[in-house]
Amino acid sequence: MTVRDGIDVLVLGGAGVDTIVPVPELPLPYADSYMIDSGIRTRAGQTGDFVALGLAALGLRVHHLDLLGDDPEGTLVRTLHTEHGIALTALPQPAGTKRAVNLVGPDGRRLSLYDTSRAHPDDRFPPEVLRPLASAARHVHVTITHPCAEALPLLLETGIPLSTDLHDWDGENPYHEPFALAADLVFLSATALSDPESTMRHIVKHGRARTVVVTAGADGAYLLSDGKLTHIPTAVPPAPVTDSNGAGDAFAAAFLHGHLSGEPPERCARFGAVAGAYACTVPADRVDAIGRVGLLAGAAVLTD
Repeated sequence: MTVRDGIDVLVLGGAGVDTIVPVPELPLPYADSYMIDSGIRTRAGQTGDFVALGLAALGLRVHHLDLLGDDPEGTLVRTLHTEHGIALTALPQPAGTKRAVNLVGPDGRRLSLYDTSRAHPDDRFPPEVLRPLASAARHVHVTITHPCAEALPLLLETGIPLSTDLHDWDGENPYHEPFALAADLVFLSATALSDPESTMRHIVKHGRARTVVVTAGADGAYLLSDGKLTHIPTAVPPAPVTDSNGAGDAFAAAFLHGHLSGEPPERCARFGAVAGAYACTVPADRVDAIGRVGLLAGAAVLTD
């Protein structure tokens, strides 16, 4: 896909590689060593990759822009995009491709350890690359990596609608604030929030967003749209839960699919719940995303 073909969603940042380590429990008790009989595996797929994958699986035209190293990890990311037909603009990253280690417990919970050395304070998306991609898109989904923070002023200049995922923001960390206030649609997790509704209303009061979604794991999700707070129930996973990694990204992708199709916010959130539940059933060493048929069928059941 070229810029001339048009882009439904430009995904900005969040490309990288995870090393998956299955552990007997979380938190992991201290020990000198653990034997990992099920194997330790490395695969492409961090937050931007998963959002792009979810959107592409639902039939949207996706373009992903990020910095990648000329290293084996970068090759894994490039291959992932090629295999799933996702357009990728990879700018050179001398520090290397972003990577993380995910400890995954038997119940699918995870602890992610991010290697922050794979970045540089001067990392930027050149305007001559970013502007034409953003201008060709119907929507831009912005991950909270450093180059994306620097790109916010240019993105706001274009007037293109923005979404972002603040992940486990506590509502106070100043790093997340510019993303929260710049986006038209905000996702975040309830994990570190003492008062989710208060944080949601703060975002709406002080930022551009009219819709904020807080995902709460087994407790479902909370949707604030046009001042109304709605609880969204969980969807029943279609198979045993194996890994929660990527569930929030799947939720965001499915919500965006509904949003760009003109669906009302509550139905978009139900799409998200179905996609998030599906993502929890995908083994940690694989990448997969729900398709449109499965999404619609799951949403129909959830509505009933």
